Amino acid sequence: MTTLKIDIPVMADLFARGERPEYLFWVGCAGAFDDRYKKVVRAFAKILVHLKVSFAVLGKEETCTGDPARRGGNEMLYQMQALQLIERLKAYEVRKIITICPHCYNIFKNEYPDLDGKFEVINYLQLLNKYAEEGLLKFDPASLKNITVTYHDPCYLGRANDIYDEPRELIGKMTGRFVEMKRNRSFALCCGAGGAQMFKEAEKGDKEIFIERTEEALNTNAEVIATACPFCMTMITDGLKYKNKEEEIKNLDIAELIAMSLNL
Repeated sequence: MTTLKIDIPVMADLFARGERPEYLFWVGCAGAFDDRYKKVVRAFAKILVHLKVSFAVLGKEETCTGDPARRGGNEMLYQMQALQLIERLKAYEVRKIITICPHCYNIFKNEYPDLDGKFEVINYLQLLNKYAEEGLLKFDPASLKNITVTYHDPCYLGRANDIYDEPRELIGKMTGRFVEMKRNRSFALCCGAGGAQMFKEAEKGDKEIFIERTEEALNTNAEVIATACPFCMTMITDGLKYKNKEEEIKNLDIAELIAMSLNL
């Protein structure tokens, strides 16, 4: 794989020069602070540069959307964070937002409009699949030819926003060896981290949800478990470690698979 050094444009710098990028790339808390998910952000940013997409990030001005606060029951904190962020986005004349986190996507798309935060919100898989369908994103058919991939549906992409086809179409364009888990699409099992569960102790029960879901993924005999959410990535990775399979089975985000296929 080649090493591609890229400069990520920052919204404040472009704005000061009178430039208005088409998209704001929303990195999200996981993309900014989680070492594993930073790799996903880099992969997607390389793809955007490869496609010559007009975009910028907020950089140090980016804050949490307030989603964890609302899911955890702190409505006042959520509204304080959301209103402050909406004001900043409007100041930069943001019209379109690309997200890599389904939780950010959901709250921007479905909940911010209640606070007059109305933007066109695009999940990164929707954007990449659009470029693939238009023939602008072309994969090396040999890169993942012999790799079997299964895909875990994030709740906030699937059940919450009906995004089921795009990730499967992208994976299908990269490899002919795609296998579904027993529970998939609207019947998929949660990774166990949604709804602020990521930040609280496990409740009483016979088995952790992430272990149950990891077992379903392992039963497909796939070599790669593809995810499209930072919470899902954390839980599936933990599941692989619990099962002592982290050396045999890889958990990769779809953006990482695409970057591999494009040799970025």
